[in-house]
Amino acid sequence: SDPPSPRSPSNGSSRKLSADEMYLSDTGGQYLDGTTDITRTVHWGVPTPLQKEAYTRVLMGNIDLSRLVFPPNTAGGTVESFARRALWDVGLNYGHGTGHGIGNFLSVHEWPVGFQSNNVPLMAGMFTSIEPGYYRDGEFGIRIEDVALVVEAQTKKPFLTFEVVSLVPYDRNLIDLSLLSPEQIRYLNAYYETIRARVGPELRRQQLEEEYRWLQKSTEP
Repeated sequence: SDPPSPRSPSNGSSRKLSADEMYLSDTGGQYLDGTTDITRTVHWGVPTPLQKEAYTRVLMGNIDLSRLVFPPNTAGGTVESFARRALWDVGLNYGHGTGHGIGNFLSVHEWPVGFQSNNVPLMAGMFTSIEPGYYRDGEFGIRIEDVALVVEAQTKKPFLTFEVVSLVPYDRNLIDLSLLSPEQIRYLNAYYETIRARVGPELRRQQLEEEYRWLQKSTEP
């Protein structure tokens, strides 16, 4: 039989998690009406200044690409650096792709959409992930991944932008608000309003009161 892959859990690699470290959860599911691929990074204790700044800059990159307005038929590789700029500003980077196409109840990583140099130009109706990150070997890892739909922007000429369809709050414990621009904060507040409006009533319908209270607390302006 084949040896277990490095990603497979084993008795040799398992260990207890503590509240004093970063926890990255890359999750997703196949549903009849679509496929999800969402990553959130959390810290339940007191993050270090570097952890907090790195997380905030990853979030800034996620927001900057998500709210970008760009001409039709723009290649993903042309706008990819918007997700990296906040990290580049302080000499940080990540060594993986910024996003990949996502199928409708098909492949989670679906060619040919995405942000690599050899992907097709972005067009309205395409689904892609937006997932900047930052990693320090042996210390911690950060990734913030959302699924976004390419849509027409509200501009005089027909330009494009993204609509984030993943509705999961970010970790408030890791955000340094002083680094965010007013535009980024406005975007974040609008995103949280959308989460409340769409997810809140469903949690209430399912009588998930504890989860509903968590959602309200996590999406405060």
